[in-house]
Amino acid sequence: MVKARNLVALGLLALLAFAAPQIAHAQMLINGAGSTFGYPIYSKWFDAYTKVDPGVRFNYQSIGSGGGIMMLRNKTVAIGASDAPLSDAQETQMPGPVLHFPSVLGAVVMSYNLPEVTSAIKLSGPVIADIYLGRVTKWNDPEIAKLNPGVAFPDKPILVVHRSEGSGTTYIFADYLSKVSPEWAKQVGKGTSIRWPVGLGGKGSEGVTGLVQQTPGAIGYVELTYALANKIPFATVENRDGKWIVPSLAGVTAAAAGAVANMPADFRVSITDAPGAESYPISSFTWLLIYKNQPNKATGEQVVKFLKWALTDGQKYAPALYYAPLPKSVVKKELAQLAEVSIPAN
Repeated sequence: MVKARNLVALGLLALLAFAAPQIAHAQMLINGAGSTFGYPIYSKWFDAYTKVDPGVRFNYQSIGSGGGIMMLRNKTVAIGASDAPLSDAQETQMPGPVLHFPSVLGAVVMSYNLPEVTSAIKLSGPVIADIYLGRVTKWNDPEIAKLNPGVAFPDKPILVVHRSEGSGTTYIFADYLSKVSPEWAKQVGKGTSIRWPVGLGGKGSEGVTGLVQQTPGAIGYVELTYALANKIPFATVENRDGKWIVPSLAGVTAAAAGAVANMPADFRVSITDAPGAESYPISSFTWLLIYKNQPNKATGEQVVKFLKWALTDGQKYAPALYYAPLPKSVVKKELAQLAEVSIPAN
């Protein structure tokens, strides 16, 4: 009897050993790349979705929006992620029509390392621009002191930290500064890659976060979730209505209100420096990009299924990671666009 049970057990082990590679082989791999701004929520989604559909696995490279756009253009990924919508020029460089799908909303915050100051500091858009233009170089500069009466700032140099690679977070930040500072608009402008007047570059939001953490006197721009996760203080920022706004999901949602009401058909919209007393001024959608005409039936079907899940059930994961979920009216329009994706018959 014992011998028979052992034979059965050996048979089951052999069967499992044979089946395991077959199961692994059957699991479809979908490649994506791009935004570090959106990486925390995308990572969560990809993990959660494997429980929804165990037959799909995602490989996402958090390399910055510029890299994601390039890899989508080269068709080395099925999904590109960017915090900057494609420009008209970029769209013409793509080998086929690309659809933009806003995924969540987020805030870019001005994180800083200033142990001598225990209260939250206030920074206006023009002063942030002057810091990044190299005009305001010390923390006790009168322009900063004027915004923070009663705060004793140290006579310490400001170390400006920015992204070193093509970045959608950079696009959001530079887009905002271009709206609030004529000098910035004239000298630097906006884009995923810009010519920085001053500062030290960090790779990815992770790199900028690390440099700010390690360097007393540093200031850098990162997505809200990176600052909170690493317990780095960040500035309160003055909005277009002259109100001082602490970065929050409510402030991001308020910033999106006007754009939501007048959302363009292609979803390419900027919500930086948005009007509204409660609007946080450095807010943005972040986008997932796919080809309208999918090159492969199996992959195309899975990409569409995943996006439908992310835009609906996946939104519940956003607040815990400090992203604002999409307004339902935007989701409705996106689902309609998703139905336009063309998948080959075989």
